Amino acid sequence: MLEASNNNELPPIPGKRYFTIGEVSELCHVKQHVLRYWEQEFPQLKPVKRRGNRRYYQRQDVIMIRQIRNLLYEQGFTIGGARQKLSGAEAREDSTQSRQIIRQLRLELEEIMSLLKT
Repeated sequence: MLEASNNNELPPIPGKRYFTIGEVSELCHVKQHVLRYWEQEFPQLKPVKRRGNRRYYQRQDVIMIRQIRNLLYEQGFTIGGARQKLSGAEAREDSTQSRQIIRQLRLELEEIMSLLKT
């Protein structure tokens, strides 16, 4: 999913349940209008909508957006190609996505450890 060089550029995902579109934009280095467009193009992106049609993304949405960003910007896929790759059977077994999740959990655990030491 995300290559090592790309991982270093993106900030870690905070331990929150919901994220606003502005927060996701900063976490993924993607503009808000691009996120809204990707919602139309990728059926996997379904943020929760609350009062006033405000979008609230969950952790798995942020990880999916980072994966989409990597496919489009880093690997050079088209929208159709990225959609096909994400919806294929190989996407469920994609070890790079698992590595991103493990990396994120590791960062969170290290942060917790540092808090406990103080």
